[in-house]
Amino acid sequence: MNKPPAATILIASDSTADAALVKKLLDPEFDHVFTSMDPERAVEDFEQRRPDVLVLAFNALEKSERYYLGLYRRGGKLNLQDHRTIILCDKDEVKRVYELCRRQHFDDYVLFWPMTNDAPRLPMSVHHALRDLAATRGEGPAPAEFAAQARRLAELEAVLDHQLAQGGQRIEAASRAMEQAELGVGEALDGFSRRLMQGELPEVAEIKSVDGLKREINRIRRDEIGQSFNAAAELVQPLKQWADEFRQECSPHIESARALKAMAERIRPVVLVVDDDDFQRKIVGKLLETQNYRLVFAASGADALSMLRTMRPDVILMDVVMPEIDGMEATRRLKTIPHFTDVPVVMITGKSDGNVVLDSIKAGATDFVVKPFDRETLIAKIARALGTTAALPACLEP
Repeated sequence: MNKPPAATILIASDSTADAALVKKLLDPEFDHVFTSMDPERAVEDFEQRRPDVLVLAFNALEKSERYYLGLYRRGGKLNLQDHRTIILCDKDEVKRVYELCRRQHFDDYVLFWPMTNDAPRLPMSVHHALRDLAATRGEGPAPAEFAAQARRLAELEAVLDHQLAQGGQRIEAASRAMEQAELGVGEALDGFSRRLMQGELPEVAEIKSVDGLKREINRIRRDEIGQSFNAAAELVQPLKQWADEFRQECSPHIESARALKAMAERIRPVVLVVDDDDFQRKIVGKLLETQNYRLVFAASGADALSMLRTMRPDVILMDVVMPEIDGMEATRRLKTIPHFTDVPVVMITGKSDGNVVLDSIKAGATDFVVKPFDRETLIAKIARALGTTAALPACLEP
């Protein structure tokens, strides 16, 4: 089996068994597969391995978000290493992780728990990630690439807000728990002293002075228990202060990210739609009219190849079945032209059988979409091909 040359995959997890299972699935198809298990070495492992694909194999989505945010916060080379992320999730988190991928917080996801019969789904996702990564590596970054990174950087604001809000809630919960614990200890002491004074525990102690017992109980509550709880409560205050200071320190950087995103939105990616059916071209145009794309249409594979002499689209939607030069052949031809080898091609097909998918990949396509079109799926496919964020609802509510 041919393996992608010099492709490095890093599996991050907190479960030895899960990491071993993921590695076992990937080892037959990729030569350089490593695992990162120690959270204290997360940044070191990433910077040492410099992965092309990062697989987040945590059993909870929150852990994956926290791990990836930690790489941003504690490492300085995450943005310098061009890579793709694949997140593994369970069936209860599919909707949320799908929305995160559509907003480009992560690049792709695999429903991994419970395991399904589609075992090749994970290595196939890695193949897609590597092809997408290879498509963006050229002589120099295009404006669309700058725009994609600016959009992704701007999304970090929502991630930070989400994590800080969760941290604040946990700090407040800890404060309330300590207050309740102090009250509980006080009530227990009161009950114990009351039983002693009422003579209910003669085998424990003989009370010679009720007033003395009260004074001692009050002293223990004030000087020992009270001081311990006060000291614990004081430890929480620096955490609150840190959260406020962290938000303030990030504020100017967040403003810069917003400005970059605003500039990025002015760069309209060019989408070339190739289909011999005029009705289908109109459908695609209608589905994408609200997106920030400049749409260009070609009525045949030959027309598309001719148009490519004077233009360079950011992504091509290529119908498979067309007269004369069909979509497969048109894709194979344009992939032989160095200037277009990194242009992603999403095949349009009326069939979803394995032969069509395999032939599309062999021809050089990065993805495919099945007719009749589902709007959200089509938008997500193009967004993934472009490496940009689709215009979709917010998905980071606590």
